[in-house]
Amino acid sequence: MNEKYAILIAILLSSVSISGCTGDDGAERIDQLEAEKVNYQGMMASLNQTLDGLEDDLGQLNASIEALNSRITELDGEILQHISEISYLNEQNTSKTDEIAHLSALIVSLNESKSRLESEVVELETARSSLASQVSSLETAMDALEAEVSSLTSANQGLTTANENAAAEISDLQNLAATLNSTISELLETIEELEEAPPPTVNWSSTLDVVMERGILKCGVKGNQYGMGYQDGAGQYSGLDISYCMAIAAAIGMDPDSDVEYVQAGGDNRFDLLANGTIDVLIRTTTWTTSRDADLDVDFGAINFYDGQGIMVNLDEFPNAESALDLDGASICVAIGSTSAGNIADYFEENDMDYQAVNSWNDGPDFANEMCDAVTGDMSSLVSMKWEMEQNGAADFEMAIMPEIISKEPLASATRDYDSEWNEVVSWVWFGMVTAEELEVSSQNYQSADTSVPSIDRLLNSNLGLGTEANPLPNTWMQEVLAAVGNYGEAYDDAFCDGGYDGVSGSEDMVGCLMPRSGTLNALQSEGGLQYAPPMR
Repeated sequence: MNEKYAILIAILLSSVSISGCTGDDGAERIDQLEAEKVNYQGMMASLNQTLDGLEDDLGQLNASIEALNSRITELDGEILQHISEISYLNEQNTSKTDEIAHLSALIVSLNESKSRLESEVVELETARSSLASQVSSLETAMDALEAEVSSLTSANQGLTTANENAAAEISDLQNLAATLNSTISELLETIEELEEAPPPTVNWSSTLDVVMERGILKCGVKGNQYGMGYQDGAGQYSGLDISYCMAIAAAIGMDPDSDVEYVQAGGDNRFDLLANGTIDVLIRTTTWTTSRDADLDVDFGAINFYDGQGIMVNLDEFPNAESALDLDGASICVAIGSTSAGNIADYFEENDMDYQAVNSWNDGPDFANEMCDAVTGDMSSLVSMKWEMEQNGAADFEMAIMPEIISKEPLASATRDYDSEWNEVVSWVWFGMVTAEELEVSSQNYQSADTSVPSIDRLLNSNLGLGTEANPLPNTWMQEVLAAVGNYGEAYDDAFCDGGYDGVSGSEDMVGCLMPRSGTLNALQSEGGLQYAPPMR
């Protein structure tokens, strides 16, 4: 617009200057100016056209401005709505904050209650232990009282006074013993009437009595470790642990071939199966440790195998490995729920090496599938694992067991706590098998053994106090064990070797052994090992 006005002014000025010209020069100048006029008229037309276009654009811009103003009005409305929503959410947040504060206070209160309850549990456990000790003492005292019944009559007055004091103490103890079983509670209640009533009897059944009534021995075992507990394709079990189970069945008068139920117990549930009564005895490559003995309501029995933790490595991943010390940086499969996890961690830390633990429910298959560079576990387990993978071709690589033994793994039988009669049977069956080999009494010669030798006679023809009042072991219990599985050496040979050993130490070396016994901790003590039995007398 300004440019157009400038051109118009210029034309006007040119017109003024034209009027001052005269003559020929003036005529030429007029012609020139006429030409310029025509030119300027063209320019004016173009400018008018441009002006019209600009006015159209201005109209469009005004329309756009009106649309934008309308959108601004809409946005203002939306903003007001969002401000309202924000206000509502702030109110909700304040409410939730109050709820959180309330819940936090409640959590603090619950934690305080938890602490008080934990303290009370400790007190109750202490009281329970005290009660158990007192019950044991009372049972001993009652045995003596039975023999002194006649003297109790003359000492009636003094005993009455003592009973009154005892009754008060027992009443206090009973308030803390709510979790004790009903039979112990009955015993404590009858002590108040000790003068008039006979000595109380504990209405409790040993596992041995339960097994005899049931007619079946339930034995917790492995099913996948050749040499210890292994179930073949036909469902038949074999191994050192299996022979131990059969020996127990034979000792208590059962048929070892038909009266034993094998229950496969995993590393994660074996102690639960024992505690809840699913199994009667656990003989499943279980290491005897402090925490297990103290915390799991388990009584360990005889150690039937002295083992130690080792490492087996995939030679494709560590081709130059000749020692566990060559495995820095390796990934290692370790069975969940085993003692191996802590042992391997200690070993690598002590030797300033790194490793990656691959926690596994199936350490053998995971190793075969190359999910780790190495696998760790008991030497007996590694030997079995290697044998099985070589038999079925499960692993597509060469493997080797490193020579280091990095832990002590005494594998023992286990029974439930507070069942000493059953634990004694379980333990002494194994000790009897060891004693038999020490005395050179085997499955092949026990019927003709020289029973003029007192130790042999006791082994073959004495109960030795084993069993319960209802179910004492027969005098010939060890003969039944020898007939079923042989002595310790024979059972070991059947588990790991060719089965040709006659059970007489030194008469024939065990041959074809997957895991030799000679020179190891599992040799007899007389041959440099740790296997020997307490005196049987």
